[in-house]
Amino acid sequence: GAQMMHKSVTCDGVQRDLLPIIEGSIVQTKYGNVNTDHILFICSGAFHSSKPSDMLAELQGRLPIRVALKGLTAADFFRILTEPTHNMISQQQALLATEGVKLTFTTGAIKAIAHVAEEVNRSLESIGARRLHTILERVLGDISYSAPEKVEAAKEEGKECEYVVTEEYVQSVMAELLKKKDLSRYVL
Repeated sequence: GAQMMHKSVTCDGVQRDLLPIIEGSIVQTKYGNVNTDHILFICSGAFHSSKPSDMLAELQGRLPIRVALKGLTAADFFRILTEPTHNMISQQQALLATEGVKLTFTTGAIKAIAHVAEEVNRSLESIGARRLHTILERVLGDISYSAPEKVEAAKEEGKECEYVVTEEYVQSVMAELLKKKDLSRYVL
């Protein structure tokens, strides 16, 4: 069972479905037909665990260059969380702002999130930057859940509802989960 799931991309069916697209064909999309004759395909993700010999001979010839990529580091995760204009931090702030919550992250909190993402990717399965979604969801879970009541209470006191996510808060939320490696596999 586990070996079949791990090697799912090497199954002939998946490869046979990819082959006509990579070889050049006309593919129907919601935007109309696309001719794949002059498209360069770069395959990654599930292919990282496959050896060239695991693939169909036809695909081996169509994907002749193989490059091993390094896993993302905490510094990479930090950049992902802070540099893009519409990064995940600003998206979470905008989401909670719709509830009337002013959400602030300290630099230390963002670095702690990045460090946890690197650690979990290294110790469990490396899913790249997608790991940040699950960690942010975990860190902000209680805040999101209690936001309506906190906003209401703040309004009654004539104040603004504000949460400051600190490095200590991130570590307290994630510490227990990281200790339970076998459990974290299912929730991170």
